[in-house]
Amino acid sequence: MMGSEHQDDASEWLRLDRQVCFPLYAATNLMQRLYRPLLAPLGLTYSQYLVLLVLWERGSASVGELRDCLYLDAGTITPLLKRMERDGLVTRRRDREDERRVLIALTPHATALREQAQRIPETLAARIGFDAAEGAQLHDVTTSLVERLRGLVK
Repeated sequence: MMGSEHQDDASEWLRLDRQVCFPLYAATNLMQRLYRPLLAPLGLTYSQYLVLLVLWERGSASVGELRDCLYLDAGTITPLLKRMERDGLVTRRRDREDERRVLIALTPHATALREQAQRIPETLAARIGFDAAEGAQLHDVTTSLVERLRGLVK
């Protein structure tokens, strides 16, 4: 009898609704779907928008810095940046001081998109129905989770 109860408890942990990862995965997918119609008029994908957020803040960054900021691997970031260059959003050039580093900078077109993107976070928050306190609380909890996970993954 004891073994059977333990087996039932263990199988409960394999239920989808018991997984911490699933609501995060589902929320990410649903958030990206909410972003899509907001980014479409700018001609951006969600991934491109994330790259631009970093570059709008910093002005330029190395591929490695972008990879670290966005938690992407080289196999994901490189084709993304090549597409963004082809689409006239960024420039890529070798660092003169270290030829191994590739520097990414905004084009004038991407710089101009910042103004159009200005209201996207506010619009999204309104659609979700978060007030400022709820948004801040969710941000703090998820940021804490990201920091914990980052320490485990490297």
